[in-house]
Amino acid sequence: MSGPDPDRSVLTSDPVVLIVEDEPDLAQLYTAWLREHCTVRTAYDGEEALEQIDDEVDVVLLDRRMPGLSGDEVLDTIRERDLDCRVAMVTAVEPDFDIVEMGFDDYLVKPVSDDDLIDTVDQLLLRSTYDEQLQELFALASKKALLKSQKTEAELRASEEYARLEDRIAVLRAQIDDTVAELIDQDAYRRMCKDISAESYQ
Repeated sequence: MSGPDPDRSVLTSDPVVLIVEDEPDLAQLYTAWLREHCTVRTAYDGEEALEQIDDEVDVVLLDRRMPGLSGDEVLDTIRERDLDCRVAMVTAVEPDFDIVEMGFDDYLVKPVSDDDLIDTVDQLLLRSTYDEQLQELFALASKKALLKSQKTEAELRASEEYARLEDRIAVLRAQIDDTVAELIDQDAYRRMCKDISAESYQ
């Protein structure tokens, strides 16, 4: 259930990051920020993104608003293909409650800094080492934090989508707590058996 030490950069393992951005200058800027840390692929529209993505891609940085195939449609197709990659939307589109049902892992609102981009890729690579429950919990927690930063308390209370998001987070937290407790109990049981076994030989 736990991943590697979060203080250690995961970018050192030479992951593959696909940048999907229809503005060439921005795509080149993101590439310059990341290329020392990972292998970078670049796509300038949705169709090209779907051509380039495969099982080798670890993280996708995806613009939402593009001509032709939108980032939302690309995201849906990535999830339909069941590709094992993390996806961060990097976009000028302000988040709304529709993001609750979207299958991304993180969401950055432009403009973004080099530190923001590198940290996001690093965190997504770290999350990819976790099991599916933890990955989902982190993705939902990111959405909750994003909406809390963008919406008023009244808007949050009035939103059915936000209520469903909070309910799902609560369910996942309970399931994960139960799993951790079970693992702790199993470990305690193993230690007890070991102690009993050792005691019998004394």
